[in-house]
Amino acid sequence: MNQLSLFNTEEFYEFPKDLLEYRENFLSMEEADLLKDKLLNTALWEQSTQKMYDKTVLTPRLTAWYGDVRERKKTTNPWTPELFSIKERIEKEFDCRFNGVLLNLYRDQNDSVAWHRDKESRYGKRPVIASISLGQTRNFDFRKKDHHQSKYSLPLPHGALLIMKGDLQEHWEHRIAKSGVPMKERINLTFRLLKESI
Repeated sequence: MNQLSLFNTEEFYEFPKDLLEYRENFLSMEEADLLKDKLLNTALWEQSTQKMYDKTVLTPRLTAWYGDVRERKKTTNPWTPELFSIKERIEKEFDCRFNGVLLNLYRDQNDSVAWHRDKESRYGKRPVIASISLGQTRNFDFRKKDHHQSKYSLPLPHGALLIMKGDLQEHWEHRIAKSGVPMKERINLTFRLLKESI
């Protein structure tokens, strides 16, 4: 397993492996290509709304939720064979368990997700979240919750797997920023273990 290293202009930092694990070629190029094309054409994409100040705005990406349990404010779709197979593969290799997957489709450089943490109230303490990237390489940014100057960025290429775990959600925020250069589609699959009562 690679030791994950992130770099910015000010300092070099290594996230310890109890917070992040990274596998650049978790899916082969052929597997990643087939899955991306399948999901682009068949996933049940939705565009949700969110409150920003006094306005209701469209979320700048499309999403779809598949799994065993209901995700708040999202349509629950049954597992597809492809998504269930990847879920089982990650569970077996990394000794973890998931009951749902959130798909995000970033259509171009204008789509994004703002700084956030995946809250304990929905995913329990020290949640394990496995993220697979398909398509366009986008930077996955981190910053310390209580020290925003501590920022790190990791490019996530086609077929890569990133696992967030330990205390990461307690102390760090993450985002996918808009880009100033043209971008093609990127699909992100985030496998999660959601509390049954949510």
